[in-house]
Amino acid sequence: MSSLKRHEGYLMIDHRFSPGVPADVARSMGLDPRFMGEGKVMETATIHCGHCLGVVVKNPNRIRERGYCRHCDHYICDACDAQRHLPGYVHASGEKIIDVLQNAAAKGQTLGSPDALLSTPKIFVP
Repeated sequence: MSSLKRHEGYLMIDHRFSPGVPADVARSMGLDPRFMGEGKVMETATIHCGHCLGVVVKNPNRIRERGYCRHCDHYICDACDAQRHLPGYVHASGEKIIDVLQNAAAKGQTLGSPDALLSTPKIFVP
């Protein structure tokens, strides 16, 4: 089994009994419209990012290497790979972030925005 295969997931989008997705919507999601129309089935490999834990639909025509983090032994998405190369970057895997959040919650600690900020009425300007 190749190194990448052990990190792969699977996505199936089944439109056999639905009207499908319009071509422009499929393109906006980065998917091939030929496999998203009425009566079509799309099956493809996915990988999840070891840092943000997002899921990436693999492009079978991709030529350049995928980002890979040696610290957590996992492939990472292009956005996290770009951040990894910025000066001052501090490594934090998705699993570590979840662990920190769960431990804080167990201790009754709140991480992130203070409650006063979250409860302030929001003003939206159109």
